[in-house]
Amino acid sequence: MAWKTLIVDKTDGIATVTLNRPERLNALSLELMSELLKALEDIDQDASIRCLLITGAGRGFCSGADLASGDLSADGGMPDLGKALHDRYHPVIRKLAAFRMPVVCAVNGPAAGAGMSLALCGDIVIAAKSATFLQAFGNLGLVPDAGSTFFLPRLAGTARALGLTMLAEKLPAETAAEWGLIWQCVDDAELMPAAMKVATKFASGPTVGLAQIRKLIRQSATNGLDAQLEAERESQVIAGRTRDFIEGVTAFLQKRAAKFSGK
Repeated sequence: MAWKTLIVDKTDGIATVTLNRPERLNALSLELMSELLKALEDIDQDASIRCLLITGAGRGFCSGADLASGDLSADGGMPDLGKALHDRYHPVIRKLAAFRMPVVCAVNGPAAGAGMSLALCGDIVIAAKSATFLQAFGNLGLVPDAGSTFFLPRLAGTARALGLTMLAEKLPAETAAEWGLIWQCVDDAELMPAAMKVATKFASGPTVGLAQIRKLIRQSATNGLDAQLEAERESQVIAGRTRDFIEGVTAFLQKRAAKFSGK
């Protein structure tokens, strides 16, 4: 498929999706969000792909919603932001949350507003030292969206979530790593090598088991203990019926590296 706002590459079990509107710091137009959902659906159904890597073209990861595009206006000239969220943003966030494989995000520059939300959808988020995170909504008279009010309190705690969203100040990548918002902060030149190293590990890993891990960790935010114990039991049944489980045990007993098939 010919993409207008994305670059999609599939190599060695890794699907790399690059947001490709560098002249707008990869701002999220409705066209981009529509294409991103289609790309995610295609990747999720491609049995040869076992890891998704998301990054941005140029000097930024994503500057958030493209409010200057004019495609959010409704009759009367007032923007219907709720419709845009419902129709374009929410399907992408939900799709990523339910993805059947690990998701890695390589944040190569500013990640603002919904762009920060998109970055935090990753299971493993690695940022360049020059990258920044910004909840810009408060500066615009808006509320955080695209999952920000779900992700931030769970990752950073209530006090830091309120500070980030209400003060709307840039958060350096190094501080984001210290706070536990992201997995790792690396030198700019090391960003893509570090992200590809993780993606390569996932692409040769036990895909079903990894998918169940990401599902369980996300469920734990809202489950009570009994519900989470039952969820663990259900996921363990699924993982225990895979070829990769047999391979993992066999490799352990034979004292060799496992060769997982993703099945």
